[in-house]
Amino acid sequence: MPLAEIQARVASACDAAGRNPDDVKLIAVSKVQPNERVEAVLAEGHRIFGENKVQEAAGKWPDFRARYDGIELHLIGPLQTNKVKQAMQLAEAIHTVDRPKLAKAIARHAQDLGHCPDLYIQVNTGEEPQKSGILPAEADAFVAEVRALDLPLKGLMCIPPVDEEPSLHFALLAKIAARNGLTGLSMGMSSDFESAIALGATHIRVGSAIFGERVYG
Repeated sequence: MPLAEIQARVASACDAAGRNPDDVKLIAVSKVQPNERVEAVLAEGHRIFGENKVQEAAGKWPDFRARYDGIELHLIGPLQTNKVKQAMQLAEAIHTVDRPKLAKAIARHAQDLGHCPDLYIQVNTGEEPQKSGILPAEADAFVAEVRALDLPLKGLMCIPPVDEEPSLHFALLAKIAARNGLTGLSMGMSSDFESAIALGATHIRVGSAIFGERVYG
């Protein structure tokens, strides 16, 4: 069972780092996965999932929620401002707050809806031009801006460059979070979550290692 294997690896990584496994949330990234694979993981008892696109999440999760209690959905892909309200109605957490315009849209809808998901600022630790995220040098100011909007900011998120040592990026994210008094660290994926846990990850995003390779149809 891949899920059980990943859970065992998480527990082992936490033990090696002297951390409590309960302090690390395993987000099963179900984007572009067939519903039967997602349902198999739900049937095993897992309840924390991640989706990249609001439209895909909207087509999948209301039905699953009607049949399974306790589902916690995390949006981990780029978010357009015109999808903010729908995202906030679907998800318990948004990991990709990456610009002032988006933060302001979330604040506006939070007033209307009377609630707001937990928020994480995406930091572009590799300063890659093609990737979303606030630049590290601008992160402190953006954290202050999001807090000034009275939003529930829980932490930071990053996706390291594919050709660089991920632990360097995890360490940078942890450093930015610490100096801003943030405890949430959304970092680490299928190939590198053990090193993310060693550097303080509170949320790891694992897809293919749980579900198998994605099916693009």
